[in-house]
Amino acid sequence: MGEVLAQALRVLVGHRRAAYAAAALATAVNTVPDLARQVLVWEDPSRLHALAVDVVGVATAVLAQLWVTGALVDLPSAGPLRLGGALVRGTRTGWRAVRAAPGTVVAGVAAGGAVSAVITLPASIGALGAAHVLGPLGSPAVGAFAVAAVSDVVASVVTLPFLALVLVLVGAGPVGPGAGRAPGSP
Repeated sequence: MGEVLAQALRVLVGHRRAAYAAAALATAVNTVPDLARQVLVWEDPSRLHALAVDVVGVATAVLAQLWVTGALVDLPSAGPLRLGGALVRGTRTGWRAVRAAPGTVVAGVAAGGAVSAVITLPASIGALGAAHVLGPLGSPAVGAFAVAAVSDVVASVVTLPFLALVLVLVGAGPVGPGAGRAPGSP
């Protein structure tokens, strides 16, 4: 488990331009629904609506994660980014990773989540207040909302490639006895 996380970090450092380019692209696309979902409940005091907005946010984040995973599937072998079909490849790779080594995947999620929390929580709590980080926004000032949004964007760009590479390292190989994969596919 620890060796896979260390190897993912080494691959990330060695291929940082390609990895962060894919993460920046996925984050840019994901930012539109991410901001829109928050604006929909801007003045809504309902905790239920805030929870629904968070569920949508997690769903779009998972899609972004799977797309980045599919785009980076060839990076450990010094291959190029593969943007076309990345979501399908990433979904297959992610599923295989969860089946092959769920503990390693959880460790990758925890490590990425910890880094994300270090980036986002201080900025978001400072800008919005602790009560509004997990609950309804409560009509925040535009500047405060912008600070929290930018911290989320930075955290996404920083953490998406790490977990993607963990999933690739665990999920791109054969799973189970006699299982193989065609060259160039997850």
